Amino acid sequence: MADQLTCLLVDDDPDDQEIFAMAVEAVNAAVTCHYADDGIKALEMLSSTQFVPDLIFVDLNMPRMNGKQCLAEIKKIERLVNVPVYIYSTSSHNHIKGQQDVVPTAYITKPSTLPELTKILKGVLPV
Repeated sequence: MADQLTCLLVDDDPDDQEIFAMAVEAVNAAVTCHYADDGIKALEMLSSTQFVPDLIFVDLNMPRMNGKQCLAEIKKIERLVNVPVYIYSTSSHNHIKGQQDVVPTAYITKPSTLPELTKILKGVLPV
């Protein structure tokens, strides 16, 4: 039996967290989601050598540390170098430009419905 898969969603909106959890459950119930309300909390979670999620999703617009800053800090953690990191934002424009070492795996625009998000995550999560 394969190991349990985990993902980390870094997003300050509880409604977005709930919708994300429902979509993940619909795609693959074996994926466990962990949540951080901002980039600082995410980095605190990721600083534990025992927590290495299989996928990370980061919102751009958050308090204390925005998604671009969070992505840059995640990319500095060597043991996470092979973990896919997706920007997950309401903005339809890819605001992540610049240094090659802070480029996300992909940019996902938050859809307006659960079925749309489920469809997107089917292309990202292992089924």
